[in-house]
Amino acid sequence: MQTEIKCSKCEGIMLQGFILDRSYGGKYQQTWVEGQPEKSVWTVLKTSGRTTFNVQVFRCVVCSYLEFYTTEEVDVK
Repeated sequence: MQTEIKCSKCEGIMLQGFILDRSYGGKYQQTWVEGQPEKSVWTVLKTSGRTTFNVQVFRCVVCSYLEFYTTEEVDVK
């Protein structure tokens, strides 16, 4: 069981969720990528060789403040 998370702004209860990334042909969970964005000719942004984590988001039921956390490391190619 997950412990209750309180909002750092107003002390309200935070609900867990995620930010949906839509792509041609799919829906994905948002991912944090180490470093500055670098453009790629083929994939829009380069991610090869970088550390990446799934992003977990909590929203306050009182003030709607969002807090982002990284969870498990993932392999993004």
